[in-house]
Formats: sequence, C-alpha cells, structure tokens
Amino acid sequence: MKLQLEAVFADGTKVNVTTNLWVITQWERKYRTKVSSIAEGIGAEDLAFMAWAGCQQQGHTVPIVFDDFIKSLESVNVVGGEDENPTPEAPTVAD
Repeated sequence: MKLQLEAVFADGTKVNVTTNLWVITQWERKYRTKVSSIAEGIGAEDLAFMAWAGCQQQGHTVPIVFDDFIKSLESVNVVGGEDENPTPEAPTVAD
C-alpha cells in the first residue's frame, strides 16, 4: 500500500512523501498492528508517524525524536494513494 502524504510544518513548509514497504513495516512494528487495519480507520498519530518515517527515508531533514517531529507539524494530509495489489476489473460478456 502506498499513501501520498503532505506534511505541513508550522513554518509553512510543505513536504510530500510517499509511503513504501519500509515505512509501512516500521509503522506495523511500532504500533503492533497490520496494514489491513487501516481499512478500519487511521489516526493522526499514524499519519504523522508515516510522514516522519517517509521523510527520513526520502532524505528530508527531520527531528530524530518522533514527538519533536509532531510538535513541528501543522498538519498531515493524505493527498493520494494506491493499492499495490489492486483487484482487477471483473470480466464482462459481450452480447
């Protein structure tokens, strides 16, 4: 699963990151959950963690302490996403 996130910082800076397998597995480990639980809803801390891990992996400078990263944020927005294994469209029969 890939999520495209926009981290908006208190100083007005915006950073766009896309989650990947590494980010998702870090989130699963920290919160002891599975990616399938996202279907039940996702919280602000979950999004902030994914943005933090994504920023780290993609080379953006962020605080090393997660709580300091949260303090620097104004918001985290989901701006897009895609399922890595989308369900194919059902075949149709032509008359």
